[in-house]
Amino acid sequence: MDAAPPGTQVKGPLVLGPLLRHVDSTSATVWVETARRGEVVVRAGGAVGRDRTVTVGGHHYALVVVEGLEPDRQVPYVVELDGERAWPRPDDHRPGPVVRPLPAPGDATRSSGGDPRLRIALGSCRVDRPMEPPYTRTVREHPEGVGVDALVALSAECQAGRELPDLLLLLGDQVYADEGLSPYLRERIRDKRGDADPQGEIGDFEEYTWLYRESWADPEVRWLLATTPTAMIFDDHDVRDDWNTSRTWREQVQRLPWWRERIVGAYAAYWLHQHLGNLMPSRLAEDELWARVREVGRDGDAAEVLREFAVAADEQIDGGGTSEWSYVRDLGRTRLVVVDTRSGRVLSEEHRSMLDEQEWADVEEHLTGDVDHLLVAASLPVLLEPALHDVELWNAETASAGAWGERFRPHAEALRQAVDLEHWGAFESSFHRLVDRLGDVAAGRLGRAPSSVLMLSGDVHHGYVAPLRYPVERGVRSPVVQVVSSPLRNALPKGLPAMFRFLHTPPARLLGRLLRRSVGAAPLGVTWRSTTGPMFGNGFATLELTGPGARVVFEKAEPGRGPGTDVRRPDDVRLRRDREVLLA
Repeated sequence: MDAAPPGTQVKGPLVLGPLLRHVDSTSATVWVETARRGEVVVRAGGAVGRDRTVTVGGHHYALVVVEGLEPDRQVPYVVELDGERAWPRPDDHRPGPVVRPLPAPGDATRSSGGDPRLRIALGSCRVDRPMEPPYTRTVREHPEGVGVDALVALSAECQAGRELPDLLLLLGDQVYADEGLSPYLRERIRDKRGDADPQGEIGDFEEYTWLYRESWADPEVRWLLATTPTAMIFDDHDVRDDWNTSRTWREQVQRLPWWRERIVGAYAAYWLHQHLGNLMPSRLAEDELWARVREVGRDGDAAEVLREFAVAADEQIDGGGTSEWSYVRDLGRTRLVVVDTRSGRVLSEEHRSMLDEQEWADVEEHLTGDVDHLLVAASLPVLLEPALHDVELWNAETASAGAWGERFRPHAEALRQAVDLEHWGAFESSFHRLVDRLGDVAAGRLGRAPSSVLMLSGDVHHGYVAPLRYPVERGVRSPVVQVVSSPLRNALPKGLPAMFRFLHTPPARLLGRLLRRSVGAAPLGVTWRSTTGPMFGNGFATLELTGPGARVVFEKAEPGRGPGTDVRRPDDVRLRRDREVLLA
């Protein structure tokens, strides 16, 4: 087998990390995977946090809470394992990791003067391929080309002096378990299980640990994740394409003999690598599963504990489980509500919903006013182009309810899975429930109206901004706007730009309306249209909030020495400012 990619070899006590996760005005959580059991200590200025590792499937993890930090004061931190310096490594030339707590509640601005009060970099959809030719070329130039990595470009610029984001919001497909595996990982899987299915895909928890390690161990990405607070939510490729699209999809995939190990591994790995760090310290302290994993995993192996949880989580469809992946972060006077649009769906033919009733209630509890800005993040955009929204409604009514007759039903299901017709338009009752709730917030009926209500999403491999317009009688005062940024790094499928440009045209919108009427659907009652976009290429968006003001800046990652340059070092990558949009 080929040598491991640079940066993924284990050197010293840490296998992966540190990742800086939840950060507020006085505390931070730091996640690590270690090479052995032991006590992990994080020292940040005069504040110290410590915890023992837990073992799951032979791997060792810790999530350390550091309390007693000073608001709005950046300090370096170090990580130790059993008293041994684990990070930063002495041979690392990069700046050491830092933590910068948010301002104290009630403070309006950063202490550095005129800087924006809050910067949130957001994006989704990042495959892991080597940052060298031919993978840094486009798919038109090479079948495995995915362009340059926007996270590598952001890391390089921040190391060179660019202001760090206050939060990196990763909106799905942090890893690709079903396609796009690196040559090294494909070879490693073949060495483990030969030609056994699923070929070219992740098969179990152990292989997921390899995938996360490869995705996050690139030296530039590792530095960025160690220094920038992160919030994450999964999407389908973290598990498999079209995950939970429909009941038919579930029935098909559950017949595959290898699926049980795949879904168990996916949930367990996601809970360990992504979900735990999303939670604020008070939620961590109350989390019964975390307590159980710590109880068992400190001296034994908690793999069976997580396996039982993963099996139950997969049964949550149609309200049959108890796991909840949506969560809330208060960022000073801004509230971020992250909504799971994959795992908790209700897929019964009688009632399709993006969330089950319990999770809806928990999410709606936090969709209120009395904040400067309300941010609603979900992997799937709430507002697609209106023509596509109508097509998805038509398809859902035809595939699930047989609106075009039973004979057409299987064809509609095949179309749904082939072209991913499974966004909010395919769950229109959920669309109305969310949009109505946000309208009430923006009208000041659920507390003081925020300066803006912003929906943040990824998934669709292009970027755009789409303001939502309500009828005058709703009394909406605050702008309600969809912001989409995707991908961080992925190939642009052939024909995608032309398709999305067509969806912006009057003929496409007319076609959508005709399909909508053909299934007897009522008018939506709200309108929207993209005012910026579609924008294509690897990149991310930065949301800048300054008191009542809000704007978003889109940037693209590209080779630094001209088109067609072979990228061989991080400094060969640069960010190009693409668009800037005033939101509020």
